[in-house]
Amino acid sequence: MEYIKRSIEHKLLETSKTFKSVLLTGPRQVGKSTLLKNTFPGRKYVSFDDPFLEQQAKENGSMFMMLNQPPVIIDEVQRAPELLRYIKMTCDASDEKGLFCLSGSQQFQLMNHISETLSGRISIIELSGLSLREIQKDTFCQRFLPTMDYILERQKTAKIPDNIWEIIHRGSYPELQNKELGWNDFYASYVKTYIERDVRELSAVQDLDSFRRFMIAAAARTGEVLNYSSIASEIGKDVTTVKNWISILEASGIIYLLEPYTSNVLKRAIRTSKLYFRDTGLACYLTRWLTPDTLAYGAYNGHIFETFVISEILKSFSNSGLDYRHFVSYYRGKDKKKTKKGGEMMEVESEIDFIIEENGVLYPIEIKQNANVSADETSAFTVLDCLEDKKRGMGAIICMCPQPGILRENILQIPVWYI
Repeated sequence: MEYIKRSIEHKLLETSKTFKSVLLTGPRQVGKSTLLKNTFPGRKYVSFDDPFLEQQAKENGSMFMMLNQPPVIIDEVQRAPELLRYIKMTCDASDEKGLFCLSGSQQFQLMNHISETLSGRISIIELSGLSLREIQKDTFCQRFLPTMDYILERQKTAKIPDNIWEIIHRGSYPELQNKELGWNDFYASYVKTYIERDVRELSAVQDLDSFRRFMIAAAARTGEVLNYSSIASEIGKDVTTVKNWISILEASGIIYLLEPYTSNVLKRAIRTSKLYFRDTGLACYLTRWLTPDTLAYGAYNGHIFETFVISEILKSFSNSGLDYRHFVSYYRGKDKKKTKKGGEMMEVESEIDFIIEENGVLYPIEIKQNANVSADETSAFTVLDCLEDKKRGMGAIICMCPQPGILRENILQIPVWYI
């Protein structure tokens, strides 16, 4: 299959010129190995998927380093953490940059070992699945912000997809861009491999059938505030087990937990994370939405559309070399949004789907999967006006509208393909 150029390539090349080592993390099957091979075609490549090489690295690190001298790419490095101290020694003995390009798919384990061994010697880059920009071969590389400046730049290359629901349903794994590869077969194999390899390695999970049911229950809740008790009740496990299993999904890049926006002023805000699957195709497979058409017109479409939008925004940040965790949040609570009901004014729960914070400015975003939207749907944005130390910036509704437009002086409508 033809290689799809990745937006993060420039960051990978830039970082390799300033650090002695680079670690590329990300979920299984997002294209880490392919990216490294294509970005550094002249380098020797070794993978610890090979049990002989893994054993050699674990038992005789000095011999392994002698046979695989830098510059070198080492894949699935989490399988041989014993090697990291030899990499540290090599880095400390040289002034050269870009000695090692490492990759691994179990971020939690990697971070523990890396922070203990290679702190200050390594740059960490996160690779996600393909973005809509990459799928459409769009070279636009700015991070998403709901501003007029962004819209004016984005419109130069933005293209309307033939069928956005087909892209959402197909998912973001590079292998699935080969249309001859069966969607159901790919995800069936992916789930089986993930559960039998990664889950067993990350935690001593014995009941794999229950874990599979847990994944289905979690996928059915993508885009919702995380409720451990609800999942525990559905699968017949205790809350402690569910919390542990959620951490496994997060550590292996299957899900992302969006944190709530917190402020002492917003005293009635919900403090619970929202759960999002990283890949919409995997969420659809687990919940048995088997075709793009049934997804587009089904009860799940709002949640999966929101999941897709947020995933695309996060990719725009990580592909720019930024840690999106420092920029994004959501809000839900009962702070100062009032409505008239039964002749009385009363406070009601309000929600802002997504908030981007940058340079003291909060950009609130509402996500709607329909084409016709109204500025009235952004009434919750005014909650942010009570924050004295922050400024509310331009807000937006990301939706299926055909073109960007201005709904109100400080509210834009933005098509999903403009992300």
